[in-house]
Amino acid sequence: MPARPIRLFGDPVLRTRAAEVVDFDKELQTLVGDLWETMEDEGGAGLAAPQLGVSLRVFTYHCDGFAGHLVNPTFEVVGEQMQDGPEGCLSIPGLSWDCRRHLHVVARGWNAHGDPVKVEGTEKLARAVQHETDHLDGVLFVDRLDPETRKQAMREIREARWFGEPEPVVKASPHPLLGRAR
Repeated sequence: MPARPIRLFGDPVLRTRAAEVVDFDKELQTLVGDLWETMEDEGGAGLAAPQLGVSLRVFTYHCDGFAGHLVNPTFEVVGEQMQDGPEGCLSIPGLSWDCRRHLHVVARGWNAHGDPVKVEGTEKLARAVQHETDHLDGVLFVDRLDPETRKQAMREIREARWFGEPEPVVKASPHPLLGRAR
């Protein structure tokens, strides 16, 4: 399965709540494979379907020895402890800021075959689960920054070389081939 282009900050799909998955079919399995391949190619700790332009509640994760995917995930906070730490995002490439997250969470959802899954582990995994679940709700981690850091982050995003780049236009030939090769 090929890696796919990642949607960047400013793309409306990143600000839209993703739809619940209702069909656990081959299409969903292909999406999970594409998410995994793209996440691995980009060196991310996680990747949510909206980052590939697919508005479905699915994400993959790979950090601290934990790897997998969750479909229609939810998470419960365990305890009241919080953590501050550097956080980045493949949709905001090359930039990171300290973000406050819950220290421990337990995530639940399903795999691509419809089997129940429970995920819990390290603080880094807890951060990844919260980050990717936010993506499914149309929330970016910069929204969770304190006001001063968020102001700095927005300035750095606007100055990033990739900011405002138009989506590539794919043009189809106006002349149908009607099944014939040229």
